[in-house]
Amino acid sequence: MKTINLGLSGLEVPAVAVGCMRLNTIDKTAADNFVKSALDMGANFFDNADVYGDGVCEEILSACLAGIKRSDIFIQSKVGIRKGAAFDFSKTHILDATEQCLKRLRTDYLDVLLLHRPDILVEPEEVAEAFGILAAQGKVRFFGVSNQNPPQIELLKKYVRQPLVANQLQFSIAHAGMVSEGLHVNMNDEAAVNRNGGILDYCRLHDITVQAWSPFQHGFFGGVFLDNPKFPELNRVIDEIAARHRSTNTAVALAWILRHPAKIQPVTGTMNARRLAECVKAAEITLTRDEWYAIYLAAGNILP
Repeated sequence: MKTINLGLSGLEVPAVAVGCMRLNTIDKTAADNFVKSALDMGANFFDNADVYGDGVCEEILSACLAGIKRSDIFIQSKVGIRKGAAFDFSKTHILDATEQCLKRLRTDYLDVLLLHRPDILVEPEEVAEAFGILAAQGKVRFFGVSNQNPPQIELLKKYVRQPLVANQLQFSIAHAGMVSEGLHVNMNDEAAVNRNGGILDYCRLHDITVQAWSPFQHGFFGGVFLDNPKFPELNRVIDEIAARHRSTNTAVALAWILRHPAKIQPVTGTMNARRLAECVKAAEITLTRDEWYAIYLAAGNILP
């Protein structure tokens, strides 16, 4: 598997991460086979969260990784969403939630811990204290965030001593606002509306790896755009390019994300080993500039 550097962590990780949000939707045998297949492919970076299946997904992943040398895998999880109270980045919650993650995952440490979405009531001093304790205790190696804009990250960085190595953001061919706002600078059309604060360029400037969640979705969990009759032109173009590369539409759709020079790390959501293999193959495809823009335009995006 092709690798990338994860922010300023010094970690060399797979270009494609394995998302574990749906591990609780398949039986134990299927989960075992899926995780083992991922490892065989070199896809050894697993993304989880304490809210995935109310923690069950972490327990399943732990069982599937039994007997695997800990240093041979990367485990990332997220905390900060609390049932009944929305978001909670308090020191107490971060420490308690991380401790529970470690217990469910049956590991002494997380390679990466992300804050799960922004907490508008965040007190960055408390986040800094929590991160400092977790780092000093060796329970978390590196830290990051998800779905945060530049000012929110800057506020954390004012207090947090550890580098923030990743920012997990929704991004796909059919959810491409992060690139559209860059193309439509100084324009008055809808695509010029800056909804993300220039987060993609900000992360590049500050060596923060963007992790793309829902890389095959349109809208906010609106469904997959591949083979979707709502996107006939997009699928026609993707299929033509896939045939040219002797590959699949899944691989080409992910290769579109990987082609961006920001070295974005897509987080897959499939629980199907065959489809995961197609995602992994995407790292071997380099789309031409013309192919990248053809796909972008086929999704209904426009150029200024």
